[in-house]
Amino acid sequence: MQRIAATARRTGMLTRRDVLRSAGVLGGAAAASPLLVGCGASPGTSGPPIGGSGGVALAADVSRYVGGSAARPSAITAVSEFTTDLYNKVAAANPGNVVCSPYSVAVALAMARNGAEGQTAAEMDKVLHDTDLQRFNEGMDSLALLLESRAGVKKRKDGSKATISLEVANSLWGQRGEAWRRPFLKALAKYYGAGMRLVDYRHDAVGAAASIDRWTSQQTQGKIAHLIPPGVLDALTRLVLVNAIYLKAPWEQPFTKSKTENRPFRLADGSRIAPSTMQDTFFAVESSGPGWQAVQLPYAGRQLAITIVVPSSSLDELEQSLDAGLLRVIIGSTAKPQSLLVTMPKWKFRLSAQLNAALISLGMPSAFDDRADFSGMTLQDQLAIKAVIQQAYIAVDEHGTEAAAATAVVMTALSGELPPPEFRVDRPFLFVLHDVETATPLFIGRVTDPRAH
Repeated sequence: MQRIAATARRTGMLTRRDVLRSAGVLGGAAAASPLLVGCGASPGTSGPPIGGSGGVALAADVSRYVGGSAARPSAITAVSEFTTDLYNKVAAANPGNVVCSPYSVAVALAMARNGAEGQTAAEMDKVLHDTDLQRFNEGMDSLALLLESRAGVKKRKDGSKATISLEVANSLWGQRGEAWRRPFLKALAKYYGAGMRLVDYRHDAVGAAASIDRWTSQQTQGKIAHLIPPGVLDALTRLVLVNAIYLKAPWEQPFTKSKTENRPFRLADGSRIAPSTMQDTFFAVESSGPGWQAVQLPYAGRQLAITIVVPSSSLDELEQSLDAGLLRVIIGSTAKPQSLLVTMPKWKFRLSAQLNAALISLGMPSAFDDRADFSGMTLQDQLAIKAVIQQAYIAVDEHGTEAAAATAVVMTALSGELPPPEFRVDRPFLFVLHDVETATPLFIGRVTDPRAH
């Protein structure tokens, strides 16, 4: 056997043509140790668990899978179905501006699905719209490779060049000393480029959260700096699976900045505002259908685009009719480009969403309670999902679009040593200094403002 870690283009992200190679001891004083993946046996086979009391990961090389193009169409269909399912739940739960990345959630859940068994696995398959895990893994891997190919220096029609950044990264953050199962770790290394870092939730959950936040910030160019809310990780946390996606895409044809001015915008309640609004003439694809009109604005190189959909009557009615079929019609238009004067406001905002309720209502309740079966991850503890968290960010202006999202699936132990109860002194209080044996009070007082001297 051989010690391994990942040769990485970015921290935690395996390069597509590289394999996991030698890298050292898992354990020690650092909050986050080197990557850990499976060993010896081929994926899907059993073997001794990894990450036990010895703290050293031994494994054979694990090559990143590159042959799943035949499975890609089914993965694209699954992601499209999941996109409208999840968006409808998130939109209903969050009035006002909404941005989310169902793709990021799908990737994070797909990683968790590789450790699910029984009813939990069946429910997750239904929610993720694919009942063949091998095909789903291959398809998601192939889709990630395709998306990665969209990045780089692109040539516009006018001969100018612009750089598209599109990066997807995955990582695992496991409890040091937990006996992680080889097939689970190897599947995530092979299909998702994700190696495991060992942290110590039992004794330093705050430090583990900080390590995950640092990694996420690096992958998203600082746009998602604090993914893990305070208190979500505790002594019962065993694993956090994280996906991060970052996009920065200049327009194929930038808006002329001098044409931007405040223009009318009607709110849902009928009132009017005048936000900073761009305007320019483009050669773009326009499409329409019952209750909507859309324009597709391409980014440099014309491989990526944003489609803006304007309802004919109310946005609520359009959202209520939105399903995967309608989404494919809207963003898959084959109409010929035409000259259009496009007037569109600039926007920038972010959204933090807790997705437990949405995913439970979509059909995977057992993953979150004592029925959960993630025995494919570890047999040492019974694990359940404690939280699925996403933060997403988007900014659109005359130059193009910058967007980022990160999703964390937090796995907790259902049994084991409970975290100590907290006694919080956070309001005015009394104090008594006394002898213990005789209970004789020596001093007594109160504190109403601890800042006073």
